[in-house]
Order: sequence, then C-alpha cells, then structure tokens
Amino acid sequence: MAAKTARSRGIYARRGLSSRATLDRTTHAMLLRQLYLSLYEGRRFGQAHSVALQALELDVLADVLNQDAARAALANGDLEAALAHLRAAARRGPASRRPFHLWTLGGTLFLAQRYDEAAAALRRAARWGTSDKPLYRAHLALARIAAGERVDDLQETITALAEAPCGQGYGRFILGHLAYAAGEWHAAKRYLEAFLKRTSASRPALGIALEGEVRMARATLAKISAN
Repeated sequence: MAAKTARSRGIYARRGLSSRATLDRTTHAMLLRQLYLSLYEGRRFGQAHSVALQALELDVLADVLNQDAARAALANGDLEAALAHLRAAARRGPASRRPFHLWTLGGTLFLAQRYDEAAAALRRAARWGTSDKPLYRAHLALARIAAGERVDDLQETITALAEAPCGQGYGRFILGHLAYAAGEWHAAKRYLEAFLKRTSASRPALGIALEGEVRMARATLAKISAN
C-alpha cells in the first residue's frame, strides 16, 4: 500500500499472493486490490477488471470492489458493465456508503449523456446523503439542466455547495458547470480551472477515473474562451 509506483505495487502484491502461507479472505482480497491498482494505474484496464472480479469472489468489501471493477470496465470502454457494477455496489454496500455509490452511478450516467437515468440515481443519493448532500443536490441540478429542465433554485444550490466542504475537489467540477449554466462565466472559469489544477496533481488512479470530467471541463473552458 505504501509502494511509490504502479510497478512496485504490482511486484509486492504478486509476492504476497504467491506466498505459501495460507491467506485469510480479507488479506487475499486486499492483495488482489493492490494488484488491481497496479494494473489500473498502468492502464491495463482489461486485466485490472479481471483481477477485480477475482477479488469480488471473496465477498470482502463487495461494494468497494464493485466500484473498482466499475472503474476498470469504464476505462476499458464497457459502460454497461460499469453501470452493472455500480448498481451492485449500491445494493450491497452499507447504508453509510450507499449515497456515494448512487452518486457515482449518477455521475457516470451523466457523462454518458443519459440524463434522465442520471437524475433518478442522483435524486436517491441526495435523499439519503448526509455531509455530502449539497454535492449530490448540485449534481442532480446539473443533470436536470442537461435534460432540458428548469431549475428554479439554481443560485441557492450553487451557494450551498460553494459553502460546504464537499464543494472542494470534485465539487469544483459541478460548481463550474452550474455557474456556466447560470451565465456566470468568470466564476465558471475559476471553478473549472481549480478542478483541473487539483486533478492534475492527484494520484494516478484518481486522474484516470476523472478523465471524462477533465474532457468536459476543458470543453466548457474552450466555450468560455470562444465567447
């Protein structure tokens, strides 16, 4: 887990998995997860997905491992498999993590431009969310706008997310696009540039997972610059 590179992470994981000692299920699953991360960071997405499926068979932290499998499937171009894994994560995860899984499902559907489905998932995430509720509500508003709906409380939604801790990080991506929708292009540019700066400095796995958001943020910034 403390490995500095994807290659060394993979070496240590394989060494642990090849040990002659009997591995308990949790240790086995966590070693497979480290191997998955090594393959994912090395952009070997098909192999990463296969390893995530092996880990899922151990029935340890199944919702977390479904998230892993979803990321690998999505990066490998298999949207439907990714959505199936995310739905499974929402079903199998504890109540405390269910809103996060539903939000991830909604965000994936949003990027796929399946806005009505995205809104349905995000509405459930917002209903059950706690500390991240402003983020889920804002993402829901963005999906509704993309679907052609009118959002009457848009400014209040923007303010609530901007003032919440969850408005940092990924929240900047949502804030940027809500500000753009509200015609506040200067604010949109500031939020989106902050999102891109933070993402570029993130760990490799997160950077890969956010490639769709990065493309959308850059496209929106290009639209702002063109005007």
